[in-house]
Amino acid sequence: MNLYFNYLLILFKSQMQYRTSFWLLTAGQFLVPFSLFAGLYFLFERFGQIRGWDFFEVALCFAVIHMAFAVSECFARGFDTFSSLVRTGDFDRLLVRPRSTFLQVLGSKFEFTRFGRLFQSIIVLVWALSSLSIEWSVIKVMTLFLMVVSGVFIFTGIFMLAATLCFWTIQGLEVVNIFTDGGREMAQYPLNIYQKWVTRFFTFVIPFGTVNYLPLMYLLGKSEGNELLYMLTPAAGIVFILPCLLVWNLGVRHYRSTGS
Repeated sequence: MNLYFNYLLILFKSQMQYRTSFWLLTAGQFLVPFSLFAGLYFLFERFGQIRGWDFFEVALCFAVIHMAFAVSECFARGFDTFSSLVRTGDFDRLLVRPRSTFLQVLGSKFEFTRFGRLFQSIIVLVWALSSLSIEWSVIKVMTLFLMVVSGVFIFTGIFMLAATLCFWTIQGLEVVNIFTDGGREMAQYPLNIYQKWVTRFFTFVIPFGTVNYLPLMYLLGKSEGNELLYMLTPAAGIVFILPCLLVWNLGVRHYRSTGS
């Protein structure tokens, strides 16, 4: 972890060398997502509710998934830009260093400007929570926290899977954005508004349902049956990182140097 924080500090100092650019990009990341939220607002202004979900319930869902995406995009950006390391042969240098390639790639790039998106999501979260009549308890606070953590792990896992493909394809594949940017857009709404096969896929294969749907039903008192199962579902999203790590290690073992 000392090595990881050293990476963090070095890259933060490098980005702060151009402070005006840094703050303008951060402001842009803060303002741009408001267009998405404005679309959400006007949708509910016109139709009132969607499949039994009102505006502030969906706003809570929106805030959680965008917070998770912002944190993951900030701290796992190294996997999102990994194809350049393979293409230029720089990944060979990581292989001869006495630390795991996972840690080195994770610490190779940070996008601190993404905190602008995070701040915007926090504002939406506070507004939604202040407008909902939730009977809070310590367990519910922990569930909300784990929802965000689960989302971070899921997005990071998807970035890792996309990076692993680069061992065979060299270039990154745009189709993976279906599960990153597309997953973020889809998961900002409760999953039960979609067809059943979509809900099942994004619950049992890529478990976005453990972030924005099942535990959300527990928080809002809409769960049916054993509430403990709804409360613990974010753990499934966190566990999602484990098979992603296995696939990553498999890709590293099959990597062939560029020879440059």
